[in-house]
This record gives sequence, structure tokens and C-alpha cells, in this order.
Amino acid sequence: MKIALVHDYLIDFGGAERVLVALHDIWPKADVYLSIYNAEGLGETNKLFKNWKIKTSWFNKIPFNKRLISPLRFLLPLVWRSFDFSEYDLVVSSSAWAMPKGIRTKGKTKHVCYCHTPPRFLYHYPEARKYTHYLPVRIYAAVINHFLRFYDYLTSQKVDLFVANSNQVAGRIRKFYKRESVVVNPPIDLPKKISKSDKNYYLYISRLVSYKHPDLAAEACGQLGVKLMIAGDGPLRSEVEELAKKYKNVEYLGRVSDNKLKELYENCKCLIYPVESEDFGMVPLEAAGFGKPTIAFYSGGAKETVIEGVSGLFCKDFSLESLKNKIAEFEEKKYKFDSQKIRLQAEKRSYSNFSKNILKAIKKVGR
Repeated sequence: MKIALVHDYLIDFGGAERVLVALHDIWPKADVYLSIYNAEGLGETNKLFKNWKIKTSWFNKIPFNKRLISPLRFLLPLVWRSFDFSEYDLVVSSSAWAMPKGIRTKGKTKHVCYCHTPPRFLYHYPEARKYTHYLPVRIYAAVINHFLRFYDYLTSQKVDLFVANSNQVAGRIRKFYKRESVVVNPPIDLPKKISKSDKNYYLYISRLVSYKHPDLAAEACGQLGVKLMIAGDGPLRSEVEELAKKYKNVEYLGRVSDNKLKELYENCKCLIYPVESEDFGMVPLEAAGFGKPTIAFYSGGAKETVIEGVSGLFCKDFSLESLKNKIAEFEEKKYKFDSQKIRLQAEKRSYSNFSKNILKAIKKVGR
């Protein structure tokens, strides 16, 4: 059976890219189709894609494509229609922002879409960047997004099977596409054992984008005087760097290696996860693998990956004060967490379970 994998783009490395790697582990000989491939932006994680059979679109040849793909999003239908998948038996698309589920298939080819989320910018979910406070951008986006919503819906009807990364996303697929889906959570890298180390710092790890609120994590810990380590990169980097200068107890590390990431998880006392309407949320589970609890907003996928009082705590509302109050309660040691019970939440999402569940789902389309 000839298989192709399709993914939005490879310009940075996050949860969706970890899923792509896991899919490629299942089908290591698969061709991989991308709109854009930027090795420099991937840093050391680019080594994961060494020897992959990667095929990029014509958009990859456009100068400054990483910056232009958002303002030129109306070209995305043309990007995906430029690929020919007629020779494949199965195409598995890893789809989110750039809508690669809009590929054309015909004849014997079956299309399974692993949906990280319907595009956030089309359905009024918080986005990575806050552009809409500029009037010309609001007008432009309203016009373009109106037509792209039609495109997104029409192409969703041609998918043979949807696999959602969470119950949260399954609900969005049902709401916007009128389709049912199979839920298969992303896989989590599990350390060999639980960490007993605690160097008395909180940890924030994520892409630095607006809806993940790294600024709230920095402000909360900064004002409380508790130590916070921030790792990640993204559009809000300069803002986070300024906050790290403002508060001496907040340290910004930038993008870190996998080894450094492991070290940060091992030695933290708690993860801070003030993310709004997250699609799934792998980071709390990565922390859980080390037996570390999470303080999170009660929103999106975090409601599925954090269990109140067992693997973490929830803030009452989306505010700085609510986050500060919950951190203060944690500092007062009002809660006792069992690291073994915390780790169980991560063990449920192992790579072996992911592979088994993906293959089981694909049987539904006769492949």
C-alpha cells in the first residue's frame, strides 16, 4: 500500500509536528507533502526530518514565504490542489491552520484527516497573533475568511474519515463540519521514571503566542516573587524578554534542546499553563510523565488532560489575579499530589497506544 502524509508546514516545532513524527514512525516510507519547509526555523529539531521524502509546494519557492503565508492565505486552496495524490492508496493529512485536508483525491485513494483543530482564524478562536485591532486587517480578514469558511466546509465533506486529537476538537468538527470523528490523543514522550527532584521553580513551556498567555505566567510569578523558568519561542518573544528583565525571579531561556527540556521538567515543582481554548494540550501531559502537577485555566483541551486535585489545579477565570491566587495556594501547600497518579495521565497516551488507535481508526475506511 502506497501512503502519503500531508502536513500544514514545517517552519517551527510544536505539538502538531510531534504528531507528524509519530505518524511517520508508523509509515517510515511515506512521502511527506508540505506547503513550506524551513529547516532554519526548526533549529536542532530539523534532524528529526533527516532522510524523509519531503515534497514542498510552489509556495515554498516564494521569498519570505513564512511571513507571507498568513496574509496570502487565500492562496492555500491553490497550494493543496497543486499536488497529485492519484498514485496513493491512502493519504493521511495532519491538518490545522493551513487546511491541508483540502487536498484532491480521486479513485481508489482514501483520505484520513488527523485534525488538530478546524482553523482557529476562521471560527473566532484565539489566535497566535493579535492582528485584528488594525482596521484594514479586520476588513481584509473578514472578506478573505468569509470565502475560506465555505472552502473549509466543502473540503471537509470530501474527507473519508476524521480523527480528532481531543474531545474538544471532535466537538468543533461536529459543530462546523457536521461530521463525526474518532478521537485519538497525540502521543506523549514518557521518561523512564518519575522525577523526585524539585529545585523550587515553576515552569512555562510553550510557543510564545497570544492565546497561550506567557505574559500572564511571567506577571503572576513575577509579582508573587516565586521563581519561573520560561522556555519557547514565538511572536511574543520580545514581550517575554522585557518581563524577564523587569522581574529578576523570571528567567527566559528561549528555545531549548530536548535534553534541556527534559532537565527542566525533571527539576520543576509545577507547570504553569495559562492557555485559552487549547485544542488538546500536550504540555501538561509531558509534565505529568515526570510526576509534575499543572496549574491551568479551565479551558479547551486542558479540561481533558488535567484532573483537578489529582494531576493539577484549575484557575476560576481568565485573569492574572486568579492565576496568582492559585499559585499562592500551591505555595501554601494546601494540596498534596501523588506523582504516581499524575504519571498515569501521561501513560494513557503512549506512542504504542497512539499507533494502535490510529491503525484501528484507519480500518474504518478499508485500509
